[in-house]
Amino acid sequence: MSRVSVEIENHIARVTLTRGDKMNALDPAMFDAIIDAGESLVDNDDIRAVVLAGEGESFCAGLDIMSFGALAAQDPSKALMPRTNGDSNKFQQVCMVWQKIPVPVIAALKGVAIGGGLQIALGADIRIAAPGTRLSVLEMKWGLVPDMGGMVILPRLVRSDVLRKLIYTNDMIDAAQAEAWGLVTELADDPEAAALVLAEQIAGKSPSAIRAAKALIGYAETNLADVGAVLLEESRVQADLIGKPHQMEVIAANLQKRPAKFS
Repeated sequence: MSRVSVEIENHIARVTLTRGDKMNALDPAMFDAIIDAGESLVDNDDIRAVVLAGEGESFCAGLDIMSFGALAAQDPSKALMPRTNGDSNKFQQVCMVWQKIPVPVIAALKGVAIGGGLQIALGADIRIAAPGTRLSVLEMKWGLVPDMGGMVILPRLVRSDVLRKLIYTNDMIDAAQAEAWGLVTELADDPEAAALVLAEQIAGKSPSAIRAAKALIGYAETNLADVGAVLLEESRVQADLIGKPHQMEVIAANLQKRPAKFS
């Protein structure tokens, strides 16, 4: 059965986890479907934003433990150590693929986003959560550590002491606490609708500038210690935007007080 749907309309890709009867828990087929969905968008020049959501009552309840029981019975290094997707393994790619998509990804969270489900959401640029959403870095419950890309992104979002508390305790926190700590961007009663409104706003901006901004932010985040390199990249990206068709259309639209139209 299908695990993920992808619909594209008005330059917005809506990606939905479709295992709602299982709280979108991650079984092997779900991993493959999420990776395929994300990778199908990486080279799509038509999209300008992505909304990532879960069918049913929850975003994602993490690993379907029964589906992965066989992993513990074999040598785990054979499944975890090979780099199957660039610098990621298969499990990490369900988070990291959203970072590789060149346009903003907005995750709409509800119900639960725990364990692997939370790490998938961490791959998005922005997370909008319903007030009742519960979140947890759950791996310690099973005697494990986060290993699905979360350790790339979590240190960028939260203070070290908060990160340690989340990992050491696997406490379940509500969306308000998650927002206060930086795991969630904002709260909304209908997070998917709010994500779509934001995606439409982003889709109305210069497509080349939005893509350049996401790439530049990623570069800056991974090169914080090299101030000179970030300053140089900032200048290079800006020089590549100035005077180009999208930027000229933005100027014309602003002067004429009309929405910009991008070819």
